[in-house]
Amino acid sequence: ALKPVHLEVVDQSDGCGGKFDAVIVSDMFDGIKLVDRQRLVFDTLKEEMADIHALTMKTWTPAQWETKKPA
Repeated sequence: ALKPVHLEVVDQSDGCGGKFDAVIVSDMFDGIKLVDRQRLVFDTLKEEMADIHALTMKTWTPAQWETKKPA
């Protein structure tokens, strides 16, 4: 489990439920390359991905989130 400290998921599919944007903030991402962070998310969502057409994501550490989160 990713144990996110912050999670945002927005349905961008106009109701069909197949396209999502996500912001995932987790301590588990610390020291891990971006592509490996995304692999962790896809591995975690393996079963759900069968029903998802597209998933865009921001995978940040808590320190990165502090500099990027909306004011």
